[in-house]
Amino acid sequence: MTQNAFYIEGYAGQISYVAGQELTLHVSSTASQFRLRCERVGKTRVEVLCVEDIPCQHHPVPDNASSHGCGWPSAFSVPIPEEWSSGYYEFTIEIADDGGTYEQRCARSAQAMGYFVLRPKADQPRAKMLIGLSTNTYAAYNNWGGFSLYAYHGRGGVQGNRVSFQRPDRGLFSRWEAPFVQWIEENGYALDYCTNLDLEHHPDLLDQYPLLLSVGHDEYWSAPMRDRVEAFIGRGGNCAFFSGNSVCWQVRSEDDGEALTCWKQRFNQDPVFRGDHSVLSTLWSHHLVKRPENELTGVGFLHGGYHLSHGQLMDGSGAYTVHRPDEWVFANTGLAEGDEFGGADTIVGYECDGCEFTLVEGKPQPTGRDGTPEDFTILGTAPAQWHPDDSEWYDAWQPGHRGHAVMGYYQRGGTVFTAGTTDWSHGLAGGDSTVEQITRNIIDKLTV
Repeated sequence: MTQNAFYIEGYAGQISYVAGQELTLHVSSTASQFRLRCERVGKTRVEVLCVEDIPCQHHPVPDNASSHGCGWPSAFSVPIPEEWSSGYYEFTIEIADDGGTYEQRCARSAQAMGYFVLRPKADQPRAKMLIGLSTNTYAAYNNWGGFSLYAYHGRGGVQGNRVSFQRPDRGLFSRWEAPFVQWIEENGYALDYCTNLDLEHHPDLLDQYPLLLSVGHDEYWSAPMRDRVEAFIGRGGNCAFFSGNSVCWQVRSEDDGEALTCWKQRFNQDPVFRGDHSVLSTLWSHHLVKRPENELTGVGFLHGGYHLSHGQLMDGSGAYTVHRPDEWVFANTGLAEGDEFGGADTIVGYECDGCEFTLVEGKPQPTGRDGTPEDFTILGTAPAQWHPDDSEWYDAWQPGHRGHAVMGYYQRGGTVFTAGTTDWSHGLAGGDSTVEQITRNIIDKLTV
């Protein structure tokens, strides 16, 4: 700890709870007490808890905190009231003092934030939609303690292969999912919440919902999680991926969900490399895994890439071009073939998923060679491409390959829609009437 440091940090004991369980917060601070405020974040921020003068103390950060957690004791616990509704909850922990005793007498304050999710109890009334928050992605990008699953912001430029949920993390909810759920709740739709881990560890969770939502950047999926969702669709459940770069990397959940592993480009160092390649923690589309995400979502990152990001297509329009305006998804939009929509708010952006297709009578038709169902209906496309630094490690990559963001749907028991882009919610946040109408069409049809 740095001399004269003034700080507070903390994390929830679990990232997912149900009402009635004991919420614990694990806090380390230079102060002797802190203030806690907890809010549910939806169309508004609703304060559900405020507690003053909670005792705390400093705890060391283990060298392996990024991969194996902090191991700090609980500083605060409370039973979660039954009246707290399913949702995304953000907690703020704060400290303040008046500086030094004889000098540096200045008012000081510090605060930190974290999150947890409240999923619905089995005996509670359910909404018609369940959103699976991309908490695996939150953990993958979290470099607290020095390392994440990325080298660009890792200590010494080192990329980790395991990340823990048991460490401070502000999450990524505000970037993509928050604008979507705000729009959902403002427009009178009821929504229940869960985490990626819940879809893996609570196999009955999906049973009472007609629609599962994936929003934003749902990049990291485990095999059990994917198995549950594919079985749900096979039973007639519907799934809407208002997301991009979805189901890109296979991960393995470890320590009862407290950590996840993904070796990514270094897949040959994965301990299972000499064994079962089906659980290899690398691209789902990797030829050794043989389970491209296209088989679930209809699209994949190998035939998508970047648009208006990573230096790729920085002059792109951020819009989709319409190919089949008579489809139900476009009802009441007034769109015609060849029209573009969403460009004002750049709904096509950051990371995008696509599929291999050919033109049949001037319209894109999937080839099916990449795992995309042959009856997948392509509704819209936009250009996208990988950055060479991201792609050329993969031995099956074709240098110079360019792809597309692809929006479409298919049916396999239930209906699966994909927006093919991380930034769909930009259009909802910007009040784009076309994006709003398409979103209504999908939700109204798939929640019946």
